[in-house]
Amino acid sequence: MLIRKNMEPDSLFWADQFAREVKDRVANDKTLQKVVNEKGYICYDEKTPSGRIHIGSGRGWVIHDTVTKAMRDIGLKAKFILSADDMDPLDAIPTGLDKKKYEPLMGVPMCKVPSPVEGYKSFADYYFRDSTDKFPDFGIEATLERTSQHYENGDFNPCIKLALDNFGKIQKIYADLYGEKNKASEKLPFNPICEKCGKIGTTVAYAWDKEREMLKYRCSKDLVEWASGCGYEGEISPYNGNGKFPWKIEWAAKWPTVGVLFETAGKDHFTKGGSRDVAVRVCTQVFNYPPPYPSSPNDFGKGYEFFTVGGKKMSTSKGLGASFREISEKLSPQILRYLLVRTRPHATIDFDPFGTNKLLLLYDNFDRCERIYFDAEVSENEKEIAQEKRIYVLSAVGKLPEKMPAKISLSLASLVVQSVNFNMEKSIEILQGMKKLPAKLSNQDKKYVLARLGDAASFVKEFAPEEYKFTVLAMPDKQAISQLNAIQKGALKKLAAVMKKDLSVEDLEQQIYDLARDNKLESKDFFRAAYLALIGKEKGPRLAQFLLSLDKEFVIERFNSI
Repeated sequence: MLIRKNMEPDSLFWADQFAREVKDRVANDKTLQKVVNEKGYICYDEKTPSGRIHIGSGRGWVIHDTVTKAMRDIGLKAKFILSADDMDPLDAIPTGLDKKKYEPLMGVPMCKVPSPVEGYKSFADYYFRDSTDKFPDFGIEATLERTSQHYENGDFNPCIKLALDNFGKIQKIYADLYGEKNKASEKLPFNPICEKCGKIGTTVAYAWDKEREMLKYRCSKDLVEWASGCGYEGEISPYNGNGKFPWKIEWAAKWPTVGVLFETAGKDHFTKGGSRDVAVRVCTQVFNYPPPYPSSPNDFGKGYEFFTVGGKKMSTSKGLGASFREISEKLSPQILRYLLVRTRPHATIDFDPFGTNKLLLLYDNFDRCERIYFDAEVSENEKEIAQEKRIYVLSAVGKLPEKMPAKISLSLASLVVQSVNFNMEKSIEILQGMKKLPAKLSNQDKKYVLARLGDAASFVKEFAPEEYKFTVLAMPDKQAISQLNAIQKGALKKLAAVMKKDLSVEDLEQQIYDLARDNKLESKDFFRAAYLALIGKEKGPRLAQFLLSLDKEFVIERFNSI
């Protein structure tokens, strides 16, 4: 559990607004009051584990986790549940897997398909855990479950009977939305698992015996393009894991079965005739349960905006976009959580850290948020202060620090780690010499600093534009030095003399500008001379900081030697 301070019960922050609206809805609905008394306030999300799960799904998980925590902060007994929709059929083979091995299994429930890696219960378990094993790093507190468990345990049985007994109502819902001539309005809302070949993606139920509670079905060879059934025709009970609802009906069935009060999803689901529209109608008209916020019986509501990478929407089964696990191993999960928490769900996030300085700006914003939380930075805007403090609290991973951690900007950290060839301990010594860190660091502060230095190394190696990357040359580059004139070389020798003094970044910066002026050099030409001498490039990091990040004797010797 997080320990929080500076709570804002009347906060305008989006998660707090959602929490209060759900609380108000329960107060005015006896059905929901009964649900809360039995199960508490359940925030729910689900994911089909059909491949590497992209970072875009992380937006939904963080939204639900954040709302759950906001509910707890106003005294509600809240829980976030994430379910793996592992009864869905295998309908695509993720990039990199053996097609010969998995093609015969196309159409089989993913919970019954073998894992591509040993040590996992199934194909679905492997891809689900690929992301959920990283949840602690993101501060996501979720109860994990499998949709197949609900089917096998019989939890869905009451809804299965209601749906099949009232299949005419469901068919009419489809007909009203899509017209009379559509497949969904002509078939029964349930897909049995074929008793002969074990496939679920190829079956069609065509008759329901209400008295015997048995379902007639056929396993079609040409129902879908991606799988072929065996042609078997039979009769089966729909209960206890013998099949599943189509997705839109399953979504509606989960809400009363689990007792869901809050569940949102991407905006593509929240369209006229979309999956949320169908689910809300079925939930209300067939299952007689109030659909969860942000939906109501008469309005399916609004979902959250996309999380794109470089303007491209991501796909799990097609392997498009950075996966949740991959991105979390290259960037600080807390910074990613901060990005997702601070952005209102109805605002698009186009996250493009590759070859840009957006990461530097994101880290700077987080650092400012942290300073405001610890009253180390003052703002005259009281609403901004309250908002930033709330964002910091809900962005926390683990226990909130009791005091502001020792910090350095990502830009300075990326400069220093490169100056010492990514030696972290040496980087700390340099920063202490620059007086950017205290001479003595507590174990906790050192942990924070090392984490930031690690992020800086990842930024340089994985994301930074070329102008942010450099290597300090062990020997001068002769071709680079040949570009310097006598005035530039003389000015660099004078700068070597200045470097013998104990100067702050600000003082050294002023000395550099004074030397350029006194030697009748444009500042940019003086900077260019220093960069060519040290890194063989015409541009580089902020010069004064850069020089102080290097070994002083090395800089003096280099400038004197050219």
